[in-house]
Amino acid sequence: MKKSSSVLQALGSGLAGAVALNILHETVRHLRPADAPRMDVLGERGLRKLLRKAGAPQPNEDTAYGLTMLGDLVSNGLYYSLVGTGRGVWVRGAALGLAAGVGGVVLPGPMGLGEAPSNRTPQTKAMTVAWYLLGGLATAGFSRAWSKTRK
Repeated sequence: MKKSSSVLQALGSGLAGAVALNILHETVRHLRPADAPRMDVLGERGLRKLLRKAGAPQPNEDTAYGLTMLGDLVSNGLYYSLVGTGRGVWVRGAALGLAAGVGGVVLPGPMGLGEAPSNRTPQTKAMTVAWYLLGGLATAGFSRAWSKTRK
């Protein structure tokens, strides 16, 4: 496979995994509002914190939500693109997904974003880790399917 098509496959698969992750997050937060992970809240807090430090105006709630969703898709898509192509995508997808999930539980507090959105109950913590793991595995699945269609 040419290098450019491998990069395209990795980026496309990463974006597909990020879309799957966001759909899962958004669906579950509506179905289980008491304990679903609220990564959208963490993203908005991070956005507002960055804008404050930059001296930029704060967006309204709808704009902040839209920017957060776009930022989630781009950042998670790029992160999941590290799953790559070829042999080992399932292991890389699982490892990257687990790392992102654990990071989603452990890092928000020290980053000054609060802990409750991803850490308020044992179920919230478990779902946070599980959703990112599923995002990594979805990315691996998309990458494998892409490889098979190219053969």
